[in-house]
Amino acid sequence: MIRMNRCGYNVIHPEGITIDRPNGSGDYLFLFFRSRMMVEAGGERYLTDKNTCIIYRKGSRQYYRETEWPMVHDWFHFDGEEVEALCRELNVPFDTPMKVREPVYLSRKVSEIQEAFIQNGLYRDEIIDATVRCLLMKIADIRNRIEPNRQVGKYYDLLVQLRNEIYANPSVPWTIGELAARVNMSRSYFQKLYRELFGIAVMNDIIHNRLEYAMYRLKNTSDSIRDIAAQCGYENDVHFMRQFKKYIGLTPSEFRSGRSKNGRTGETRKS
Repeated sequence: MIRMNRCGYNVIHPEGITIDRPNGSGDYLFLFFRSRMMVEAGGERYLTDKNTCIIYRKGSRQYYRETEWPMVHDWFHFDGEEVEALCRELNVPFDTPMKVREPVYLSRKVSEIQEAFIQNGLYRDEIIDATVRCLLMKIADIRNRIEPNRQVGKYYDLLVQLRNEIYANPSVPWTIGELAARVNMSRSYFQKLYRELFGIAVMNDIIHNRLEYAMYRLKNTSDSIRDIAAQCGYENDVHFMRQFKKYIGLTPSEFRSGRSKNGRTGETRKS
């Protein structure tokens, strides 16, 4: 199990700080810099941009200092017999500065680790272990799946931002042509990269997001089906009901009432 020793989220040093531990800290150290830094790793010094992370191996020299003010970073000291094998399996390197493609995700995970660590709940250790593994797997996924693909990597941040906007606005009647134009791509090239990056066709992603939102509205509001259809980007409720039935297996009314296909009440499971 991965054990947490110390953790800091959104730590700010208004006038900067210099850390120099020639023999390390006695454990592993994860650092996520949200400001530009000077970092030593593997005997070399690097001037890093903000949104850079590094995992110092146990026993490695830990040296870093600010190059701008204020210095902002997240960090945690951790240990465990499985750490070396896990990072080797994930192909996540030690003592190597790595660009963070999704900084909000990483910061959120460190925040969750700190919260679990401080609260000392019944399943604290298990939650911390699982959260650290999720963080490492996210780093591995981007390094090993995204970065080697130069074209996907080039547009990664832009496409993630676009997808977040799609998810945040289910009522917008998105079209492939409009979305492709937003990132200055042809329709075919945009659809190809989107599928490679997210593992789903863009229109299917839009439909699934609309229907997820529709299910939430059906269960948690008394809005009419016509109103919910409009809230989910459908021009008319007939199209909405047909698509809902096709993907969910129930009509919106059946889903709202909790009816299953055989007429019994219960939760609906998406295939």
